[in-house]
Amino acid sequence: MRTEHQNPRLTELTDAIRECVRAGRSQAHTADLVRDALRPFLDVPGLLREDQRVGDPEHYLQHVLHVEPDASFSVVALVWLPGQQTPIHDHVAWCVTGVYQGTESEQHYQLRQSPAGDYLVPAGLVTNQRGQSCGFAPPGDIHLVRNCGTETAISLHVYGADIGRLGTSVRRVYELPVHSEPGSA
Repeated sequence: MRTEHQNPRLTELTDAIRECVRAGRSQAHTADLVRDALRPFLDVPGLLREDQRVGDPEHYLQHVLHVEPDASFSVVALVWLPGQQTPIHDHVAWCVTGVYQGTESEQHYQLRQSPAGDYLVPAGLVTNQRGQSCGFAPPGDIHLVRNCGTETAISLHVYGADIGRLGTSVRRVYELPVHSEPGSA
């Protein structure tokens, strides 16, 4: 059964995402299509109910907004208080994020292997302001996201998976050393 939204704009968003997903493209191309579909909704006042804008002082908080009945995608709002962040992780499926409020930074990593053991290398830092969105698909989606601002940040995330069933989009958390230069194990 399709999730019904009290907010017609949220229903418009899920309809737009559904159209992108049904286009039957690769994971990376689907993420690009969904990223473009998400952008116009990042400045819609009242898109989220007040209870969907509430954070938690202990950790960032996920509010599931929609799970598609065929499990092809989910939409969640993540609420981040200043300084909150994810562990370094990757995802089970394609992912699109858009900043609805505040500022988020995203540190990307590449996994390296050496005889001394696996390690991570920083591969770019992106700061996203309100209204900005990005998307990616595995493999190569290792990152850490944090609220780098001084106010609560809210981001909308669209995942190519059933987050209601899985509980998270995280496939793996990386607890590896981080080296600044390739080959410096």
